[in-house]
Amino acid sequence: MELSKERIDRNRKRWISAVLLLLTGMLLFFTLFSNTLQSVTLPKVRAEQAAIGGIAYKLEGSGVLLPVNQAELPNPAGWKVQQVLVKEGEAVQKGQKLIVYDSTIAERELADELAQLEKLTIALEGVQDQFKLSMVEGNESATRDVKRELATRNIDLSMQQRKIDGLREQLNRQRELAAPFGGIVKKVNAVEGLVSTGQPDVLITNRDLGYRLEIMANGELIDRLGLAVKQPIELRVAAEGEQPARTMEGTIDGIADESSRSASLAEGAGGAPAVIRQKQLRIHVSDLTLKGGEQVSVKLNRASAGKGWLIPNEAIHREGEKRFIFKVEQQRGALGNVFVARKIPIEASESTERETMIPADRLYEGELIILESSEPLQDGNRIRLQ
Repeated sequence: MELSKERIDRNRKRWISAVLLLLTGMLLFFTLFSNTLQSVTLPKVRAEQAAIGGIAYKLEGSGVLLPVNQAELPNPAGWKVQQVLVKEGEAVQKGQKLIVYDSTIAERELADELAQLEKLTIALEGVQDQFKLSMVEGNESATRDVKRELATRNIDLSMQQRKIDGLREQLNRQRELAAPFGGIVKKVNAVEGLVSTGQPDVLITNRDLGYRLEIMANGELIDRLGLAVKQPIELRVAAEGEQPARTMEGTIDGIADESSRSASLAEGAGGAPAVIRQKQLRIHVSDLTLKGGEQVSVKLNRASAGKGWLIPNEAIHREGEKRFIFKVEQQRGALGNVFVARKIPIEASESTERETMIPADRLYEGELIILESSEPLQDGNRIRLQ
């Protein structure tokens, strides 16, 4: 009996142990499953380590060289083009003939007016003879009438002479198109035998005054680079035809404020809307080998004097005037380490459109900065790394 009772107790204990082990296993399983399920629902973030160093300022821009002085020369009288004396790209001197026009109609009109002047002169001579005859006859009444007629004829003669002088001056001025200054013929629209269609017959640029390049850039970037008027700047002229690419020196001719623009999502801090102050950089280039229209680029690089943590602008968030970032903080848990988003207030020392430098005491080496999150974050939120 005692052996039977002892066997029953051992079996009971064995069953109790098995049940306890089963319950413990189930408890561990559901605990792990619930943590795994919870981790799947956590905000997913993309993070990277911040780099320490100086911020690099880069100004890159390009444009087309335009002449400082350019003249559009139209057909002065709308006459038919008789002869084109220049070609595009040709260098010309001041006063050089460019176009000769068919002035036949104007010359015919001038000849008619000269004939009219001759008729008036002959008529005046007749009135003068009448005046002399009235004086000889002593007819005072006839003399007064002839005297008035003589004055009228002289007025008509003077008017006709002025008209002829005007026509002759107009003919001399409009029968030819001449260069107002020495330069390069940029465009020729005139066609021999045809009347101009409304466009200028010749487009000429003044090579002696040089060329200009206009570039729009971030105003803060220009200030950081220390650019100023009369400062020399290196330019890169693109290759064209047989002419290889080359460098030349220009001079900053002016820096003007322009209207601001809204930053893109990549430029704005944390996607927040921002306004970027714009400036126009005007550069003067003087080189006799240029013809205008060349593609020119500017590339300036300069590093900041100070150093700090370089943070991509997409990682920076705003609350009014305050700015902050989220870093990844690792904490120990009962079932392993967990990751938490920790809010770090920052003060920017220097920045560009792509990155911002913050003081070196705000982070430690190796810490991860959150660049992007699947959900809005709050300080202390648990997260999962991408």
